[in-house]
Amino acid sequence: MSDLTAGQAGAARVADVQGAYMAMTRRKRAYGSVMLIVFIALMVSGFQVADARNAGGFWDGIGNIFQFPGEVLAEAGQKIANLPGLMWTFLPSLIETINIAAAATLLGAMGAVVISLLATRGLAKWPRLVGLFRRVMDILRAVPEIVIALVLIFILGGGPVPAMIAIALHTVGALGKLFSEVNENASLKPVEGLHSVGATWGQRMWLGVIPQVAPNYLSYALLRFEINIRASAILGFVGSGGIGYDLKNAFSWGQGRYDEVAAIFLLLFGTIVFFDQVSSRYRNKLIGGA
Repeated sequence: MSDLTAGQAGAARVADVQGAYMAMTRRKRAYGSVMLIVFIALMVSGFQVADARNAGGFWDGIGNIFQFPGEVLAEAGQKIANLPGLMWTFLPSLIETINIAAAATLLGAMGAVVISLLATRGLAKWPRLVGLFRRVMDILRAVPEIVIALVLIFILGGGPVPAMIAIALHTVGALGKLFSEVNENASLKPVEGLHSVGATWGQRMWLGVIPQVAPNYLSYALLRFEINIRASAILGFVGSGGIGYDLKNAFSWGQGRYDEVAAIFLLLFGTIVFFDQVSSRYRNKLIGGA
């Protein structure tokens, strides 16, 4: 009888657990449904407000979405013989764009290494300031490059230097976050061994941490270099030099210069594909992939 009673009590407990689990599942589904409805309502209302404030109206203009690309392709097709010469003409601007991205990536990566080590618990030189360094990275990562570039252009004037500084600052925030996550997986045994023989904080980081995380650092830096090439081209639209500035001018002239637009697009597309393939290959080697 006692065994039967114990079995019934156990079955009752299992039923209670199952009932509680099903109730929790229903609540989660209900919360998810409510959040989905709120999200859809916000999207619809936001779209309606944006469409009402738009000068042309989204639905009125969507029919013309292929008009501009069609004009560019038509004119480029008519002047296709000029494209190789135009691409050669704009090659120096492309090289300037790549130089901006490379310098910004190098400076940003160097700054990211330092700030990521200072923001990593267990490695930081000043543990109480870990939160401060993390907030600095958040701020640098949150402010778009174009905003920083506009401020620097107002201070320094137009040219590639404001673009390089703006991209470098944003790179510090973006890579600093990634580097700090890599640092957290580093073994502390070499650091402790160096500390026991009197090594300074810089020596402990350089000899005990950097050798462990360098492949991941380089992998993330190569990935960021691809992103910075696109960013440096975009910043050319606000007067920061490079091929983006030439693209802005070609757009401004309108019809008659669309062959230049096509040539610049081909240069940018080829450059981004090339660096994407090269960096992907070396990133796979660095992290031990095939």
